[in-house]
Amino acid sequence: MLSLALLTLKARKGGFTGTFVALLLGAAVLSACGMLLESGIRAGSSPERYAAADAVVAGRQAVELTLKDLDGSTLKEAQPLPERVPLAASVADRIAGVDGVRSVIADIGASVRLVTGDGQPVAGRHRQAPEAHNWSGLSLGDFRLTAGHAPRPPGEIALDTEIAGRAGIRPGDEVRLMTTSVPRTFEVAGLVTLKDGRAPRRSVAFMSEPALRQLAPAPSVYAFGVLAAPGTSPERLADGIKAALDDDTLAVHTGEGRGRVEFLDITVSGSNLVVLAAAVGGNVMLIAVFVLFATTSLSIRHRRREIALLRAIGTTPGQIRRMVAAEAAVTGLVAGALGCPVGLALVYWLRDRFAGHGLVPPDFGLAISPLPFLAAVLVTVLTALVAVLSASGRATRIRPTEALGEAALEAPGLGRGRKVAGGVLLVLAAGIFAAGLAQNADFFTLVGLANSLVLLLVIAVAVLGPLVSRAAVRLLGPLANRTGVTGFLAAANTQANAGRLAGAITPLVLAVAFASTVVFTQTTGLRESADQLRSGLVADHVLTAPSGVSLELADKVRAMKQVRSATGIVKSKVVAVGRLLGAEASVSLSVQGVDPRALGTALDLRSRAGDLTTLSDTSVAISTTTASWLGLGVGDTARLYLGDGTPFRGQVVAIYERGFGFADVTLEHDLLLAHTTRKVDASVLVRSDPTASGVPEVLSDVAADYPGTVLRDGLAVDDQLTEQQANAWVNYLVVGLIIAYTAITVVNTLAMSTGARRREFALLRLSGTARRQVVGMMRRETVIVIVAGVGIGTLLSAFPLILVSLALSDSPWPAVSGLGCLAIAGATAVLAAAGMMVPTRVLLRIRPVEAIGEQE
Repeated sequence: MLSLALLTLKARKGGFTGTFVALLLGAAVLSACGMLLESGIRAGSSPERYAAADAVVAGRQAVELTLKDLDGSTLKEAQPLPERVPLAASVADRIAGVDGVRSVIADIGASVRLVTGDGQPVAGRHRQAPEAHNWSGLSLGDFRLTAGHAPRPPGEIALDTEIAGRAGIRPGDEVRLMTTSVPRTFEVAGLVTLKDGRAPRRSVAFMSEPALRQLAPAPSVYAFGVLAAPGTSPERLADGIKAALDDDTLAVHTGEGRGRVEFLDITVSGSNLVVLAAAVGGNVMLIAVFVLFATTSLSIRHRRREIALLRAIGTTPGQIRRMVAAEAAVTGLVAGALGCPVGLALVYWLRDRFAGHGLVPPDFGLAISPLPFLAAVLVTVLTALVAVLSASGRATRIRPTEALGEAALEAPGLGRGRKVAGGVLLVLAAGIFAAGLAQNADFFTLVGLANSLVLLLVIAVAVLGPLVSRAAVRLLGPLANRTGVTGFLAAANTQANAGRLAGAITPLVLAVAFASTVVFTQTTGLRESADQLRSGLVADHVLTAPSGVSLELADKVRAMKQVRSATGIVKSKVVAVGRLLGAEASVSLSVQGVDPRALGTALDLRSRAGDLTTLSDTSVAISTTTASWLGLGVGDTARLYLGDGTPFRGQVVAIYERGFGFADVTLEHDLLLAHTTRKVDASVLVRSDPTASGVPEVLSDVAADYPGTVLRDGLAVDDQLTEQQANAWVNYLVVGLIIAYTAITVVNTLAMSTGARRREFALLRLSGTARRQVVGMMRRETVIVIVAGVGIGTLLSAFPLILVSLALSDSPWPAVSGLGCLAIAGATAVLAAAGMMVPTRVLLRIRPVEAIGEQE
């Protein structure tokens, strides 16, 4: 069978080209997603400040959750933590008692801002704020003093040469550093650099521990670096420390793991990248199944005569299945092998795009190994096999005489099995839509139902394709008939070849339905978030800074007689356990910390139940979305894990509506602030006294004491929606992949269909039909395909979008832009026109006598 399969591939190169390209692109995307997934799991960077430590002890940057499934079984899941987990000083004593430990050095740090003499803050590499660390921690790393001397208390520091050069600073100069207060002046005692001369990944300032505690009143112990006694290996040392600590909240790292402790941004980005890669890869797999089923089904339909002849001469169904399986395996193997190098180029392009949208750091390193390539090739081959075996089922089951009869003409209708399956899918879709309308207060249920609904509807259209195409022809055929002879021929052809038409319409429906659902879900969410931001901001003025606002500023502004109300806003994430369709699932929620006294005056979250002003350090307010996800109401106890892993139990005192614009969870300001790494406000909201004058000038004077802080009349909506816009971009990427697959499917499907009509074209021309009339007929068929595909796809997307809109805004009307609709419809129309008209013009260049005599 393999030799026969190879001969078939050689003889039918054109028919297999589209399938081959679809498989190649699938392998490229899957290998790229595999590399992103592996990079996210192995995310890290070579250690710099911990390079000399044999082991590093730090807090475990994940919270372990035990979740219950529908059947009552339990499973454990780890959720990453965005804030650095704090360490108690007493941990050092426990480490010091372990055999093989020579010394234990605490790495104490704080995020700072460096201010030059002209009052302008100097950002570190990659626009990150520099970090200040204790000088004693220098011995843990790969730094060396290159100029000047070690800093002495209380007012000296050492800077790394890279940021010093950027700021034009030399030893002996004075600089100002700022954390949670006004800038403090220090003298630059010396300069440090990495031993190999590289600029450090994170700009750093070293100072004595007393000076650090004076600059930052509550600096964090980032980690404990451990130096081993002579003869003790790092692995043995780590095992001894783990046994002595016996604490699940602590982790011991050696080797490259030390870099993951040092650079928390890479660790957190890696966790996010795992989710993104899995989501993109899953969508690609789903689309690939549809695409390959469509192309292989059409290929099998065009080979009906060949298969019928093989059956008639005694070939068994098993032999035919093995033949088509061998063809698919060879095609998938070659396409997978050639697609992997394309995936390698694609993954670097994706990494750069992710970095541009702030999803990963600009210097995020990719982990490249053979595993993603092998997995991509294997999945590609398996997908091709499943698609071709599914599509060839009927052709191999029917009797030889029936096969010869069916090969002569289009099958009259759908089999009973497909009709039953399609009907069941439509009933399920209707039930899901009805359930969504009845559950319009439950956000996560609605979103889950919407995702299931679009999938069911697209599958139903694929199953009932010929019936759908016949219905479309009955509506559009009379219109084509009115356009003369060519219109009559187009209507007759589409009506007589419903199966062929369904193969052209189905991929268009898939593309339009998925693209419209994804795009307009994002636009609806962004619209609702922007509306909530504008409506909920009652403050007259906003003070903000790129690296955060010093904590003193909110207190100073609040004490001004011209100000009625003011609050700093601190932002982070919390982890909680919710319930979706009966099963427990973990979720990461956005959280903000505010002064309860400013709720309703500077910030209006629109309370639906309870009293927001009663918020305290033992209570919590949640959005309506969070309430539905966690199943909580006013008076219930919310069980959360703060950003640094600290468990929090608080009574729900209010449920508010404007969670999309601000945050899913609201806590008391100082409570949340204590559990963040940087310990600064994102902004300060100010509501002035209506009778006061000159408020902007007074606020500007106060802000001038904190370099980099600027005064605005309101929150910049785009800045507040950065994370949501980044997530929207990822979904637009998925839409792009759908369109790319649609291009392959449509062009290949229509080219195959048109190519199979060479004898039909030749017969028309020999019977007196002019070339321009054949072109006109194909143009009208193209219009029928485009209108049917775009119309049905748009109709199918309306139902899930209604559920999404109800979930987001309690309104059934999603944010659908005319330009977006035109872009989606236009892209699919261009693809369809290219797939039908280009092959038509190529075929019409062949002389009719030659075309009608060619073999199939």
